[in-house]
Amino acid sequence: MNSFLRRLYSFSNSWTGTIIIVLMIIFFIAQAFVIPSGSMKRTLLIGDHLFVKKFSYGIPTPHLPWLEVPVLPDFVGNGHLISGAKPQRGEIVVFRYPKEPKIHYVKRCVATGGDEIIYQDKAFYLHPKEGNEFVKNSYANESIVDIGGKLWVKNPFMSKFPGISYDDDIDLFSQLSLHFSVNDLAMQPRLIKDLGQFRQGLSFNAFYFKVPENEYFMMGDNRDHSNDSRFWGSVPYKFIVGKPWFIYFSWDDNYVVRWDRIGRLIHTVEKDRNYLYGLK
Repeated sequence: MNSFLRRLYSFSNSWTGTIIIVLMIIFFIAQAFVIPSGSMKRTLLIGDHLFVKKFSYGIPTPHLPWLEVPVLPDFVGNGHLISGAKPQRGEIVVFRYPKEPKIHYVKRCVATGGDEIIYQDKAFYLHPKEGNEFVKNSYANESIVDIGGKLWVKNPFMSKFPGISYDDDIDLFSQLSLHFSVNDLAMQPRLIKDLGQFRQGLSFNAFYFKVPENEYFMMGDNRDHSNDSRFWGSVPYKFIVGKPWFIYFSWDDNYVVRWDRIGRLIHTVEKDRNYLYGLK
């Protein structure tokens, strides 16, 4: 036993051993990511450096860091060596961008397979697949809206996660309409009279999407400044990488270190107003 431990210690102190140990950690335990854009402001900021738990939703098929080349085949066909728990509504998730899987995105999961979504300007409505009784038992009455006999929850996550916000200076509805006109939008236009907000010249006043099974609808907390599932669709489980764990380093655009954010767990930062920064 002592001989084995000595050999293991010697191996771990070699260059080969160090590289293998680091890769095993990256493949199966945790990987570092940097927030490059403002789509998750005010919750996560440009310049936040995160460690991401790779085992939160199973064990993804390992890829060489930076090169993003798969080390092993996708044996199961779902992008994971071992399947695990699936993303839940409200969780922040790191995933591979479905249109370019070598690129990682971080967004909030706002809907799961079977859920229905309606989006208007500054308003997001969710009808969970569990149905009306689930809505009545799980959400505050003042946030529930009856649309055609189905109960929908208006902006269901804003009270729980105060970093979610809209920008009054941005007309995202017009941007979505423009993307739809050139066949570059995942959501479909709908005329929903119960919701009002009619616009002159348009035959619809909302956008609709039903999430396929085993897929997840992702949106940025900075709702009007986020390239997300509203544009390119839901994310299959095979592209799910993990869950942000904690901030190990952070600095702003002027390279000033944000000492107050270093070491903070993500699930505490997203609920504490002391760590939320303004949009501008």
